[in-house]
Amino acid sequence: MIASARKAKQYWIALAKVLVLAGAFYYIWNSLANNDKLDWQQFMEKFGNWTSPSIALVLSLSFANRFLEILKWQNLVSDIRPISLSESTKQVLAALTAGLFTPNGIGEYGAKALYFEKPLAKKIVFLNLICNGIQMLLSVIFGVFGLLYFNVYFEVITGRSVLLLFGFVSLLLMALFFFRKFAIRGFSVEKLVRKINVLPRKIHRKNVALAICRYLVFSHQYFVLFRLFDVDLPYPILMSAITATYFLASALPTFQFLDFAVKGGVAVYFFRLLGVNEWITVFISTLMWFLNVVLPVGIGSFYVLKFKSKWSQ
Repeated sequence: MIASARKAKQYWIALAKVLVLAGAFYYIWNSLANNDKLDWQQFMEKFGNWTSPSIALVLSLSFANRFLEILKWQNLVSDIRPISLSESTKQVLAALTAGLFTPNGIGEYGAKALYFEKPLAKKIVFLNLICNGIQMLLSVIFGVFGLLYFNVYFEVITGRSVLLLFGFVSLLLMALFFFRKFAIRGFSVEKLVRKINVLPRKIHRKNVALAICRYLVFSHQYFVLFRLFDVDLPYPILMSAITATYFLASALPTFQFLDFAVKGGVAVYFFRLLGVNEWITVFISTLMWFLNVVLPVGIGSFYVLKFKSKWSQ
């Protein structure tokens, strides 16, 4: 009877793996095949002019982007126990694949937790929250400054709206400070800060440094691609549009497989004001998604197939 139950469980795990992979690759194929804004002929004409060093630079930035995320996770998990670089790679890429078609990549949290013993699940979810949270915070900080700089040249938002926004943020920060002890179902701001401070400062410093490096890598990969598509705009204004795009796009709830469509839609608005052709903006957003999500998911699918949960051991 126990053997039958174990065998049935193995079948269900195998089925779950197949469904994750089938769903991931279906959404990738469907997103690329049915996007009528992608002009492949114009892309091939531009791509034909790219030099080998240019292609190598774009690919190396994609590698650096994901590698820095792997180092971030290895650093954070060291608070529980040290893991190798290959183990961190396996967990990050498999979790990315599992979270591809879940809202805001929420499936990553559960997928990473399955690589550890069940009693550690809450701690792993919390560490993943810190891992993603610092990246989100940087997107907000860089994005706000980028949006304000962009707004000097193109009035996307009025001066009154800027003041209202800062007023709202100030009130929110004050509310968080004064009501930091207010708890909802046992959770409060003070308790969250206390849990964050439990982690050694060395881990926090390294996490912040790696997150900054990662932000600079993928934002400048965007910049390099615009240059390769002959968009010759001044560095400050181009980077301000890129950081503003990431800021506004990250604030919208979405799925990983639709990430290129959301960022592409926001980017089209900003870069249209700069006189950039829509097809170039859409192609670059799609290419960024392909290089930084689709390729890692292709590797992550291998780890999903080999996955064995610690919870069943």
